[in-house]
Amino acid sequence: MAKRAIRLSTDDVLRKVCKPVKEITPHIITLLDDMAETMYDANGVGLAAPQVGVLKRVVVIDVGNGLLELINPVIVETKGSQIGEEGCLSIPGFSAEVDRPSYVKVEALNRHGEPIVVEGTDLLAVALCHETDHLDGILYIDKALEQMEDEE
Repeated sequence: MAKRAIRLSTDDVLRKVCKPVKEITPHIITLLDDMAETMYDANGVGLAAPQVGVLKRVVVIDVGNGLLELINPVIVETKGSQIGEEGCLSIPGFSAEVDRPSYVKVEALNRHGEPIVVEGTDLLAVALCHETDHLDGILYIDKALEQMEDEE
């Protein structure tokens, strides 16, 4: 495992849409391991592959309940609403209020290529949305700005 550099919000890679993982290769396994090490070292609760410069649909999350590794995650259901302060390892020292679903259901593959379903509430729901957004080139500040404009 190796710690990777976290890309900052000024890096264009964070605005690109990631490609699905077609085959889980040793490179993808190494990516998962490196992303987890990088996330833990930075005291984060989630990290998406573009944040380490890789345009693949890969996410790691740990909100305190153990490591989740999601390959090709897709949000299939959301319910409710929660507003809370959100931050990002790619935008250090800044946070903003964002409205996210209070419940999220995600389908993905694990590191063995097996289909998994992850259901989350509270912080896990936020992390699932936040990291999945990264895979589509969306940053939480985009959501915060959009919501502020809607309020005006």
